[in-house]
Amino acid sequence: MRSTIVIDPITRIEGHLKVEAVVEDGVVREARSTGTLFRGLELILRGRDPRDAPRVTQRICGVCPTAHATASSTALDQAFGIAGSIPDNGRIERNLIFGCNYLQSHILHFYHLAALDYVDVTAAAGYQGSDSALQTARRFLERGEAGPFVPRYEGDYRLPDELSRAATAHYVQALDIRRRAHEMLAVFGGKMPHNVGIVPGGVTQVPEVDTITQFLWRLNEIRTFIDGVYLPDVLAVAEHYGDHAEIGGGCRRYIDYGGFPLADGMRFAPGTMDADSAVGGLDAERITESIRHAWYEADADPLPPSRGETHPKPGKEGGYSWVKAPRYDGKVHEGGPLARVLLAYSREDPVIVPLVDDALRALGADRDALHSALGRHLARAIECKVVADAMAEWVLELAPGEPVYCSYELPEEGEGAGLVAAPRGALGHWVRIEGGRIAHYQCVVPTTWNASPMDDAGEPGPMEQALLGTPVRDPDNPFEIVRIVRSFDPCLACAVHVIRRRSVRRSR
Repeated sequence: MRSTIVIDPITRIEGHLKVEAVVEDGVVREARSTGTLFRGLELILRGRDPRDAPRVTQRICGVCPTAHATASSTALDQAFGIAGSIPDNGRIERNLIFGCNYLQSHILHFYHLAALDYVDVTAAAGYQGSDSALQTARRFLERGEAGPFVPRYEGDYRLPDELSRAATAHYVQALDIRRRAHEMLAVFGGKMPHNVGIVPGGVTQVPEVDTITQFLWRLNEIRTFIDGVYLPDVLAVAEHYGDHAEIGGGCRRYIDYGGFPLADGMRFAPGTMDADSAVGGLDAERITESIRHAWYEADADPLPPSRGETHPKPGKEGGYSWVKAPRYDGKVHEGGPLARVLLAYSREDPVIVPLVDDALRALGADRDALHSALGRHLARAIECKVVADAMAEWVLELAPGEPVYCSYELPEEGEGAGLVAAPRGALGHWVRIEGGRIAHYQCVVPTTWNASPMDDAGEPGPMEQALLGTPVRDPDNPFEIVRIVRSFDPCLACAVHVIRRRSVRRSR
């Protein structure tokens, strides 16, 4: 029997995403990922002062704006000819500001977006203990005000009630930890969201002993949460949902632009991995975007982002998404924490290898289990710890009172590309300046890679491929599909930006 499941929109993600899955004999045979909004930020930036770009592009998303500030400023550093002149303090503070957003984003994803697929919050009903978080959850359930927890599909909840109650309490605790991460970001970034600290040439805040201290005590509180709560919760879910290491594998090709520049090299080195797990370098000239199945038109297809065009054409024949289809060497690649962890593991990173091995050993699994919905959650939690621990070292490398910024003159002409490792994956900003103004701007964001439609060769995107072959027990309650989609931590707010109003039925 053949049927089509339509979920529009999928909730507990950033932005608006529709997924269609054709199920035959209980298995997904075809899948389509549709971004239902139109991206317009590149058009808004044309003709503006280039220095506006880090401020404007942060408005792409309130959850991951720091990634856009970093990519945009990096692109302008290159276009202004000052990429090699950023003072050490400026480099380190950029990493710290960006790292704060990493930590809150990863914690947000697991607890407030994905965990409710695995944790049955109704276990808190009737709770009579003294835990204030569980008391709050109980009162919500008693009043029937379960807004933060629904709508949801009713999955096969497997955690014992005791673990479900603990995870529910951690859901509430994670809200406070995320607040701490925002406060920490504001120490050097001024505010969150949409920081004012990262600018072309470096940063705006000169570090002092008191700001370093304020930053570090907040960071240590977050590190305690990651080590004592976040990682154990992810491992608990993995232990009870081991079969989820067998679904959601996807294209098994990975890409990352590299992130967190150090005095020599990068904490996460750029690279690619093919379907045979062979690791290669990254050549940005091999990146293109196809619009064959997206609602755009262009003089040529595909095009590199430096020459990419943004001409919307709603209703185009063959199109089914406002998301373009980025490809590397013409092939589908997935980005994100899983890509970075796999690349680092293959390169025998001395910090990441033991963390991955310990997690796999605890689960009785091998490395192949990482290519899955479950693997994405494990990789994100491991990366969260790695970044937090590195930040504790970086903040102590700051030199109080020393320069954080290099001066420059705004050029009449220039081109630059800012390629960074954003929390959700590979993020690139491409800019061209003519007459001292922005003549061309293109953003290729992590979810453009991961939630892309088919390309000009008819190859489905990473998320679409991850859904293929997935068993679906009940087409009216397809929790397997949303679990796989949420494992990517999609951000359609980044992938598309201007809504075209229409009426849709509310779904889950």
